[in-house]
Amino acid sequence: MVRRLGRALRNTTHPVSAPGAVALVVGVVLVVVGWDRGWVELTVPGATLLGTLLCALLLTVGRSTFAVTLDLSGNRVTVGERAVGRITVRNTSRRRLLPAQIELPVGRGAADFHLPSLGPDQVHEEVFAVPTTRRAVVVVGPVRSVRGDPLGLMRRRVRWTDPVDLYVHPLLVSLQGAASGVLRDLEGQSTRSLSDSDMSFHALRDYVAGDDRRHIHWKSSARVGQLMVRQFEDTRRTHTALAVSTALADYTGEAEFELAVAAAASIGVQALRDERELTVLAGQGALRTRTPPVLLDDFAGVEATVTGRGSSELAPWVARQAGDASVAILVVGSVPTRADLRAHTIHLPAGIRTLVLTCSPGARLEVHQHGALSLATLGSLDDLPRVLRRVVAG
Repeated sequence: MVRRLGRALRNTTHPVSAPGAVALVVGVVLVVVGWDRGWVELTVPGATLLGTLLCALLLTVGRSTFAVTLDLSGNRVTVGERAVGRITVRNTSRRRLLPAQIELPVGRGAADFHLPSLGPDQVHEEVFAVPTTRRAVVVVGPVRSVRGDPLGLMRRRVRWTDPVDLYVHPLLVSLQGAASGVLRDLEGQSTRSLSDSDMSFHALRDYVAGDDRRHIHWKSSARVGQLMVRQFEDTRRTHTALAVSTALADYTGEAEFELAVAAAASIGVQALRDERELTVLAGQGALRTRTPPVLLDDFAGVEATVTGRGSSELAPWVARQAGDASVAILVVGSVPTRADLRAHTIHLPAGIRTLVLTCSPGARLEVHQHGALSLATLGSLDDLPRVLRRVVAG
């Protein structure tokens, strides 16, 4: 009996509740003082409290033989979509089990379900819904059974399942066709760097010792009377670098940051669907870009913090992590001024086509062109295709 009681206590996390701890301390003090002074008036109440605690302990011990499963209808949903789960509990013993409580942590909250008395092999199911009103990574579980006394002095929690992550993805807008001009990738995008061999022909020049004779242009050489060789422009596949400010100081509120995340996620997903090379920088580092669902999983956990990287750090970050990018898109809030944003982009390598997207819910759509730099204001996620079209047209 003592060994069984010891094993039960070892498998329990904090079996004594706060009221139980108070009752234990008061009971011990009353018994000690009453016994020492010979005061029956203190000894009897103290002994009663300790006896009550003993009865509560006996109600919590005992082996629970459950088989518990936790199922979600899907571990990926979009903000606002219904997320449903199910808990199935089966009695695997040969005897009837007493009623118990089932505790299910959901994010920062918890749900409690009453588990009735179950006979051998009897099954009980509970269906629950997870709130998905905001983008997040919601940890569902683990499922725990709770046994205790009616007074709440003792509580024994036994864990039955592992926690499950529910990814609440940001809202997306379709950019099919709208982003083709910004994220273009045909045979490669020409650069201003000249080379002696590539796909994009640029000009002819005089032959010098050491040039590859395969690039001699014989017709032009015969016409001018000296050897002429072809010179090419370097081309490169479109590599899009997408960086999102996660500094609270860059945003006026949560709605502004959520618009920024949704816009960045929409652009990133479209780039992956178009099979472009993509680097996404947000939060603590680069997000995973293997597939659109994986990218959205990482976007679900991006949060704005006091110490997050702000607009002034995005361009240097892109230069370090994606220096070979051909397109850079920086997504920020409405707090940084247009002059500040232009100044920040000087850290990007020359030749990178840059779009700075300022997110401000309700603002009028604006696009300003400064050579290879575009500054755009986005007031609604539905305006994002129009913004990209105007950037291309400009």
